[in-house]
Amino acid sequence: MERIFKIYVYEEGEKPLFHDGPCKSIYSTEGRFIHEMAMDNIYRTRDPNQAHVYFLPFSVVMMVQYLYDPDSHDMGPIGSTIADYVNVIAKTHPFWNRSFGADHVMLSCHDWGPYASSYAPFLYNMSIRVLCNANTSEGFIPSKDVSYPEIHLRTGEIEGLLGGTSPSSRSILAFFAGGPHGHIRHLLFEHWKEKDKDVIVYEQLPKHLSYDSMLKKSKFCLCPSGYEVASPRVVEAIYAECVPVLISDGYVPSFSDVLNWKSFSLQLKVKDIENIKGILSSISQKQYITMQRRVKQVQRHFVVNGPPKRLDIFHMTVHSIWLRRLNLHFNELGSPSGKAFDGNMSK
Repeated sequence: MERIFKIYVYEEGEKPLFHDGPCKSIYSTEGRFIHEMAMDNIYRTRDPNQAHVYFLPFSVVMMVQYLYDPDSHDMGPIGSTIADYVNVIAKTHPFWNRSFGADHVMLSCHDWGPYASSYAPFLYNMSIRVLCNANTSEGFIPSKDVSYPEIHLRTGEIEGLLGGTSPSSRSILAFFAGGPHGHIRHLLFEHWKEKDKDVIVYEQLPKHLSYDSMLKKSKFCLCPSGYEVASPRVVEAIYAECVPVLISDGYVPSFSDVLNWKSFSLQLKVKDIENIKGILSSISQKQYITMQRRVKQVQRHFVVNGPPKRLDIFHMTVHSIWLRRLNLHFNELGSPSGKAFDGNMSK
């Protein structure tokens, strides 16, 4: 893939809505990918005729910041901007119309990314959408779309975030601290908020405690969905070498095409919340150590590097896009048939 796969980045659009994005926020991975694709890397081609996919470099996060009026509750300006951009691309270049957008890629880490893309129906239904909010109940299609990790980089860097204490030194069975966003967290608080010495759950972490330190002292880190399915706590757990416990409905974990999430995490249903302590306590120390070791092994796939390093989050994301592109075959009319194409791509 690294020698063959090529991505063309459309030059249309001006900053800050296009070719830009946040790098120091809960949506940092959106900005980091857009910025990286603006650079000359091994995947980018300046010749659109050599490209296998075409990247639409708009940022939903920046559109929310500049176009959304909180008092109006109207997402129309964001959706219309995306739809207009797609129309410009379709009229200016031949590549969109020949595939109905199936070999085009958008990326968004904002909760509204999936809905905003629906303003351009072919983008929503045909294109490869790289989304943090990878919710199958809201139109995410695992065979077509890519689940993207949500990472809260407060400073823009990962320095000090990686690593934790040894398994034998982790004195906390399970930990979570966060706001009461969504029904899943309300249920979690109802059963566990400041009620147990082993399953430690806070809505607001006491000032004398360090959030990062608590992660690194815990065996299991609870990762309940908030208002939407994506949560930066999944990667926070992996960075702290804490076994993540995903609690959600409809969430597709990132890079699950190649990573066996069952080997290094637990995925609980909402109905299991009241039994969290029993479920986690039933896991033997041997089994836990194996899972924790695997967390350390997959950690590098979620690390943000600048510039990117082989097998890190950037390369894993491009690989996920490549896998979706492999599923496409264009017939004589240029429309996708859904069959594998070009055997050389799999070499």
